[in-house]
Amino acid sequence: MRAATRSRSITRSITACIAAASATVALLGVIAHDNPATDAYAPKLGLSTAHLLGTTAYGQDMWAQLVWGTRNVMIIAFVVGLAATGIAVLIGVAAAYLGGLWDGTLSLLTDVLLVIPLFPLLIIIAGYAHGGGTLVLILVITVTSWSYTARQLRSQALSLRKRDFLEAARVRGERRLYIVVVEIIPTMTSLIVAAFLTNALYAVLFASSLQFIGLGDPNTQSWGTMLYWAQNNAALQTGQPMWALAPGACIAGLGAAFALLNYAFDEIGNPALRPVRRKRVTRA
Repeated sequence: MRAATRSRSITRSITACIAAASATVALLGVIAHDNPATDAYAPKLGLSTAHLLGTTAYGQDMWAQLVWGTRNVMIIAFVVGLAATGIAVLIGVAAAYLGGLWDGTLSLLTDVLLVIPLFPLLIIIAGYAHGGGTLVLILVITVTSWSYTARQLRSQALSLRKRDFLEAARVRGERRLYIVVVEIIPTMTSLIVAAFLTNALYAVLFASSLQFIGLGDPNTQSWGTMLYWAQNNAALQTGQPMWALAPGACIAGLGAAFALLNYAFDEIGNPALRPVRRKRVTRA
């Protein structure tokens, strides 16, 4: 039991370090590095102290690309996570609490988005808005990624609708908006945080995937764009493995960090998932 608890503690610490390092690089890293879009060096240089990951076939510093790409990825993850979670909270809680026609209409909209294959839908929408850059990716992913968490939040809100503290608020004559904002939403904090992390995770994966297949702006500094150019220039076959491996490892590491943070908050919000600590029995 102690070993399992220690292992979970180590996993949480590593996860927090990965997320904190990514945020720090996104916020401060661009200050210490030149813009790889404007600064060029000799092409295909190897690893060195001047170029930690080498340079691309176009003479761009791969480490600088990775640092600037971190900012782009974190912006997408944070904005999509907030926007999609906000939409999910609004629609899920409103559908559950208002009931009737509102519930039927909003639930129908949610179900329609749930049954449509998400990634093909993203490809179609991004294809029509090709070349729109980061803002278009954020809008496309936000519009298509809120339905699953909205369904979860609606189910939770339905289980709360007939609770005594809500009945007491109605008897006091509180308005619907007050009941939803002050009484219902605070009781769903852990679920909302988990929804934010889930949406942020999907935003990183979907944005990188769309950029990798060429549906993002190829001039944007991002991990998915690095993979796109690495594939186009056959980086693995021409002796430039870090061009593809570095952004791929960053996507996998950040995705794992978001997923593990999600599990950690799930455990905090759900006592049934917490490890049982047995008391020692001392013999007389």
